[in-house]
Amino acid sequence: MEHTAIPTYGITIEPKVLKVLNNDVWRDDPVSSKLIVDNIPYEIGISYRGDHTRKFRKKSYSIDFRLYKEEFAGREIHLNAEYRDPSLMRNKLSFDFFQSIGSFAPNSKHVFLELNGETKGIYLELESVDEYFLQKRKLPQGPIFYATIYHANFSLLTPKEKPKPSLLSGYVQKMGIDKDKLNLERFIVNINTVNRDQFGEAMKKEMDINNYLLWLCGAVCTQNYDGFIHNYSIFRNEETRLYQMIPWDYDATWGRNWNGEIMEYYAVPIQGYNTLTARLLDVKEIRQQYRRIMEEVLETKFTVNAIEPMVTNLHKQLTPYISLDPFKKESISLFNSEPEFIFRFIEKRNGYLRKHLKDLV
Repeated sequence: MEHTAIPTYGITIEPKVLKVLNNDVWRDDPVSSKLIVDNIPYEIGISYRGDHTRKFRKKSYSIDFRLYKEEFAGREIHLNAEYRDPSLMRNKLSFDFFQSIGSFAPNSKHVFLELNGETKGIYLELESVDEYFLQKRKLPQGPIFYATIYHANFSLLTPKEKPKPSLLSGYVQKMGIDKDKLNLERFIVNINTVNRDQFGEAMKKEMDINNYLLWLCGAVCTQNYDGFIHNYSIFRNEETRLYQMIPWDYDATWGRNWNGEIMEYYAVPIQGYNTLTARLLDVKEIRQQYRRIMEEVLETKFTVNAIEPMVTNLHKQLTPYISLDPFKKESISLFNSEPEFIFRFIEKRNGYLRKHLKDLV
């Protein structure tokens, strides 16, 4: 079968180099290999990526071109296995939804991957959140941090209410200098120490409130249960000096959790959760601003009518490849039932959130 709907990516790694990679799946240093797309070879560095996903049979990869490649609009891309998502589309659907409501989100597309001639199946190519991400969106350069584990909850304590090893526990700096780490630490301290009556005005000088509320709305609608305490990037705009949020890793959404199991539509409250969100929504003006954003999104964007074409198109695009994916070919019937599952989730979740708009008065 010719793969015409989604591109085929071929990766070749020398067996002895592949052995190095597989001997330590937690190794972040890339090994040398080659990526072939449309018969054009690219010298790359490759490593596994993710946290618990590195233990899966179908692994995810980071691809480093070392220099900017116009064909990929960046220096680095990520290939996500979407192993636990029976639809293989939740991550992309989430980012497309975020973009539709006016929030920053990585661009993404599905590809079909082969490694040393062996079929690996359907992957999602994700844009890296880095200097080129900012450049493409005509944003000024600035420090970027990835929130990689659940300690990134904007609190002085972990979600288990234990002292953090450091204020930056949970974050990995992608761009910036040491001073930027100190600025983020100061921001986190202010979130936790500014007086209640001064908090709203103080945060307007620290962060892009509208950006944060759009991000919060996206996370709440798609119901990314742990997206409030990690699975995001935080960027400091060097012109405005304000922090802005960018979603990351949204496969555990649209009614399923990180294990691909059903998550009921009421699992995440309309307020979401983390220390920063709780304190922002304690400010009446900001809470009402969030309500207005949520009302409009529930009316126009987070509806079956709005999202059905996106889901249907993705499902049709991936259907010819499911039987070729060695990790998904046994669950084709589940894949085929996923669009209807997602539509039911949207209906129930939309109704639940409308009901709880009163909580934002």
